[in-house]
Amino acid sequence: MKCLCSSKMLSFSRTLYLQLLVLLVLHITTGSSVNQIYSAAPTRNQVLDFGDHLDMEEPEGHSIPLDRGPFFDITASKNVTALVGKTANLNCRVRNLGNRTVSWVRHKDVHLLTAGRSTYTADQRFQTVHNPQTEDWTLQIRSPQKRDSGIYECQVSTTPPMGHSIYLSVVEPITIIVGGPDLYINTGSTLNLTCVVKHSPEPPPHIYWTHDNEEINYDSPRGGVSVITEKGDITTSYLLIQRARAPDSGKYTCSPSNANPRTVVVHVLNGEHPAAMQHGGQLRIEYPLFVVLLSVILAFMGC
Repeated sequence: MKCLCSSKMLSFSRTLYLQLLVLLVLHITTGSSVNQIYSAAPTRNQVLDFGDHLDMEEPEGHSIPLDRGPFFDITASKNVTALVGKTANLNCRVRNLGNRTVSWVRHKDVHLLTAGRSTYTADQRFQTVHNPQTEDWTLQIRSPQKRDSGIYECQVSTTPPMGHSIYLSVVEPITIIVGGPDLYINTGSTLNLTCVVKHSPEPPPHIYWTHDNEEINYDSPRGGVSVITEKGDITTSYLLIQRARAPDSGKYTCSPSNANPRTVVVHVLNGEHPAAMQHGGQLRIEYPLFVVLLSVILAFMGC
């Protein structure tokens, strides 16, 4: 209804303007008096009727588009989780920007970081990246640290300014080997090493296991060595060694490709029963049932 009224008033204004312009030309060219001109002018109802006629001829479903002005495309401007030391990109997509300027402000100290493509902070880790072919204004933070976590606001120089907040979470993945730093196991038993990776924005693409600084060969003549990795919000890698013996003792390191490595020292015992076997050793397993079932399956398959 509002759009229809606006369209009608616009038609009325244009029609009245054209009529007055014609009358003015007649006055100049013919010398007609003012009263004659006014008497020849259309009445308000005639002009409105003319506007109604225009409205009737306007195709259905078509109206004069309104200039909405700039607005944020929040589907492309989302919160970000980044790794410590790995470049973070906070994207802000602004539609219908026109000749306005996009700025980035850090909330915790209300500090202007960038305006347009210019940087206004002494910390040169911050910069704005913009491709003229897109509507994206990306705040790039090189080598982010945990202290950089917080709210960053993308602002547009309207009156008053409009803004969209994005939360940056800078995390450092944690690697844990269950039961470490020392594990004790009897000769002939199955050794299970469980490596857990937490607080990673994405599962590690690879997890490498080494024994005394040498990468483990799962196809070695020794046999009975396997690894199973379950990826998710928390990624878990199980290293299983069947029929453990003395040479299997030593340092085992779990190295996720996007997190810090973790090392555990394994002691394969020959009949000894130190207290550590019960308090700091192999009995402290977070997933015992899974390991037992997996060991039975591997033994059945002749691994």
